[in-house]
Amino acid sequence: MRTALAALVLVPALSAQLNWLTHKDYFVPALTLSGIGVGRSGMSDTMLSRRTELMIQSQTFSILRDPQALAGAERITSPRLRKIFADASKSSGLPASFISAIAYLESWGRADVQSSAGPKGIMQIAQATARSMGLQIVYATKYRVVQERVAVRKKGSKKTTTVVRKRKVPYTVLVRDERLIPEKAVPAAANYLARLEQRYGSRDWAVWAYHCGEGCANEVRTIAQRSDLDEPATVARVFFGAHPGRNRDLYRSLQHHMERDYSPTYWFRIRRAEQLLELYEENPEEFRKEFNDYRYRINPDQRAPHRLTVWLKPDDLAYRTCEDMRRESGTSLVRALDDPKFFGFSLSKAIGQDDPANREYYLQASQASIGTIAYIAYETRRLHEAMKVKGERFVPLEISSLVRPLDVEERTLDAKSELPSHCSGQVFDLSVASLPPGEREALEFVLADLGFNGYLGFVRESENGTTFHVGPAPTARDFFSRLYQEALDKSRTSD
Repeated sequence: MRTALAALVLVPALSAQLNWLTHKDYFVPALTLSGIGVGRSGMSDTMLSRRTELMIQSQTFSILRDPQALAGAERITSPRLRKIFADASKSSGLPASFISAIAYLESWGRADVQSSAGPKGIMQIAQATARSMGLQIVYATKYRVVQERVAVRKKGSKKTTTVVRKRKVPYTVLVRDERLIPEKAVPAAANYLARLEQRYGSRDWAVWAYHCGEGCANEVRTIAQRSDLDEPATVARVFFGAHPGRNRDLYRSLQHHMERDYSPTYWFRIRRAEQLLELYEENPEEFRKEFNDYRYRINPDQRAPHRLTVWLKPDDLAYRTCEDMRRESGTSLVRALDDPKFFGFSLSKAIGQDDPANREYYLQASQASIGTIAYIAYETRRLHEAMKVKGERFVPLEISSLVRPLDVEERTLDAKSELPSHCSGQVFDLSVASLPPGEREALEFVLADLGFNGYLGFVRESENGTTFHVGPAPTARDFFSRLYQEALDKSRTSD
């Protein structure tokens, strides 16, 4: 992963040749990450391939954070299912590894799974789709006898009396559902996927249609055809070919489907699932080690809610008191850069306000964190410029929290559900409350884009909150630390 990350770093000589790096009155790093934000425009085939591979690798968290991932790998590679996948491969012409990866993600290899939305079985097939695949779903009508009390009038009298009558009430029962029989469901799904591949001309769009529906895939493809994308319009080219300042209709469509069911990233997850299943078969112990690396420390039996909860280890939570923060000042902790106009971010006055005597220590973080902030601000500013939102000017991003000692965090967090991440010095809070709508959109896109590449993790503080918790990935801390040093040097020069 570290090698792949390095592949997207532009060397200074190349960066200097880019037009957007000249004549800027704000911080523009010499080392940048290619293809991020507005950099998606005009990506070469080589860069698209690199971004695709990074996207595939970043899906590891989405898969292994689930506590069922290990048991699922054991089921998928069992002799019974392996034979079913091999037979389905022969009938459909699709690789067995591809078919098994879909079963892995859809059900963790369980035949009895039923989604609340309706799909069932190892391949999570909807009822209407099952019938088009030729799978039988048979219902039978049965009857039950119910008793009812009915008021009847006596003959020749106005008085009524109550009598008990019996009647039959029909109801349906499921007699046979072949979606729940892997020997039937897997080959049917594989043949269906093969037909989709033939219809769309590629496996990646067949996967999209399988997950989202053909109507969904057709809609996105139609919008993509109206855009300025090069051919062939693969799923990867379409996904990385839009941002808020380019191909906006396509961008909005992709955002809609991401919010609905993450279909735009499903192809990348399938690719990573294939790799992980191959790893399990070749080296089960290595798979288990990686699986354990993605456990949620607060409750290993639950899915990790976001990347920061698995990236931060107990040893990272180093600053227990203000004295620890004071002692590490200037070494593992550095003072945050404070030049909003130049660097594009400001430090909230609320930082450390509850401990004014030690406020200077709350204005620190790791070099990697400060470098991450500077880079987010840089990418957000240039994307916002490209969007050309009428009536908007760039507003420096507000950093509302940096390092905090553990004893302070423990007084405010729910120990059963929240990780005291700020005492690591690797996490900061970013508020969007004061940002204009266009800039907020640009920022959230940049955060997602850096997350897709595995450079950082972030989570919104609450469902509709205006604060994000953000932290650099362990594998990216070296890059962001170097970027901090560059920013520090430029701040001294500008002074």
